[in-house]
Amino acid sequence: MNLPAWPYPKTIAHRGAGKLAPENTLAAIRHGVSFGYRATEIDVKLSGDGTLLLMHDDTTNRCSDGRGRVAAKTWHQLALLDAGSWHSPAYAGEPIPTYWRVAKYCIANGLQLNTEIKPCIGRERETGAAVALETQALFSDPAHAALRPLLSSFSTEALIAARDAAPEFDRAHLFENPLPADWLARCKLVGAIAMDANWRTLTKEIVLEAHTNGLRVACYTCNDLADAEMLWSWGVDTVITDAVDKIPFRAA
Repeated sequence: MNLPAWPYPKTIAHRGAGKLAPENTLAAIRHGVSFGYRATEIDVKLSGDGTLLLMHDDTTNRCSDGRGRVAAKTWHQLALLDAGSWHSPAYAGEPIPTYWRVAKYCIANGLQLNTEIKPCIGRERETGAAVALETQALFSDPAHAALRPLLSSFSTEALIAARDAAPEFDRAHLFENPLPADWLARCKLVGAIAMDANWRTLTKEIVLEAHTNGLRVACYTCNDLADAEMLWSWGVDTVITDAVDKIPFRAA
């Protein structure tokens, strides 16, 4: 099989450190590092005034003390929110970070990123292009080539925009459960080097089909070591996990 290069580890921490710290914060990434993880997945979206920041949901309700849509708020408004107290008192006052700040931390500490483009509804192309261009600016130094992020998204539109803005970055198409019938066609449409699926939708046959068609395979969010071992035995290239305290980091 003629597979593309895959400079990413066997395990990636989900949103920094899964549920062990407030997701998508620098505190979470540092917590993942404390368990030996050298790569993390993050969710990136745009504020109302065009700043790229880390947040999974379209609203601030679940993961901060704020209320309302991210797309309706300026970066100044979002920067004042407490993104840690919802998790536990130990993280009170933890801010929502910008993508720029997180990338700078990861570059300085030799950490890899899986940057998920997580657009608010109606901002798919805008967000895809913005993430790709900011990633390009952050990782333009040849000295950082080994740390270039994998860009991923559930949004085909966002990935097309990212491809058009900065085609040099690897892309992975994310898929929900159940796996859609056109997953292979959508991967090819966006020029992805990988499909990234809910681990429960994968079979040994699907992994083989992906590899036969020149695609690497990543999956989310597997939190049991025995299940991860099974996935690796099928040939899955990367497992994304919340369980950074139970599944050891594997570089290769």
